Amino acid sequence: MSPHDKSAAVADTLTGGPRPRRVRTGAGRGVPLPLLVPALAGLAFLLLPLIALLVRAPWSSLPEQLTSAEVWQALRLSLVCATAATALSLVVGVPLAWLLARTDFPGRGLVRALVTLPLVLPPVVGGVALLLALGRNGVVGQWLDSWFGITLPFTTAGVIVAETFVAMPFLVISVEGTLRAADPRYEEAATTLGASRFTAFRRVTLPLIMPGIAAGSVLAWARALGEFGATITFAGNFPGRTQTMPLAVYLALQNDPAAAIALSLVLLAVSIAVLAGLRDRWMTAS
Repeated sequence: MSPHDKSAAVADTLTGGPRPRRVRTGAGRGVPLPLLVPALAGLAFLLLPLIALLVRAPWSSLPEQLTSAEVWQALRLSLVCATAATALSLVVGVPLAWLLARTDFPGRGLVRALVTLPLVLPPVVGGVALLLALGRNGVVGQWLDSWFGITLPFTTAGVIVAETFVAMPFLVISVEGTLRAADPRYEEAATTLGASRFTAFRRVTLPLIMPGIAAGSVLAWARALGEFGATITFAGNFPGRTQTMPLAVYLALQNDPAAAIALSLVLLAVSIAVLAGLRDRWMTAS
């Protein structure tokens, strides 16, 4: 036995036996053709429209397109409404996520399904539902109009309501998942020391789940920024009042395709920024 082998044997004896060899899975192996072909086809299908958008973009006239008053008006309205919708989602969505994650009540599964329903509901259907609920003759809207003089449809507030309806489920799902992963014993320890449930949530739980809240807020904000169907159905398409960026893209596509491409590039840049912000949370390999 060579000195090197003797040293390895002694090391194995001291550490409880030889260490198992680490097997590298996937590295150096060929990809099966039946998997490679559809994978590349799917990648091409997803990238081709984005590449076409960049190729056909009017780069020479892009500064002029993006500095027009109509574009900045729609962009400002989009940013304001998306931020307000995200803030509203935080106010009601975080407590809702805590309720779903930390309490057990009859029908919790049904409530969770109803909360996630706007994720799969066609946005136009959501807009129609909002009209029937909050319209001037709606189930609740008629009382808002007669008692308080509040009319939501076809107003900037209506844009915020429509965006909140479609964006808040993203926040609730993200925060609920973070709450379920967080150890509830910290809250229990705080309550045994005399803290109320709300104080334990505010001082202990909230700092623990802040990364999930941040990720959910970014997703909700991005979803609100790109909302189209519920907004145009419930709030209409009035420049300066309810015309957000997606609605401006739709209108410009009919009259000025170059302007529509320029506006689409702005939304594409925002989407890439959102992905970059969430990269460390969801896109980093473990």
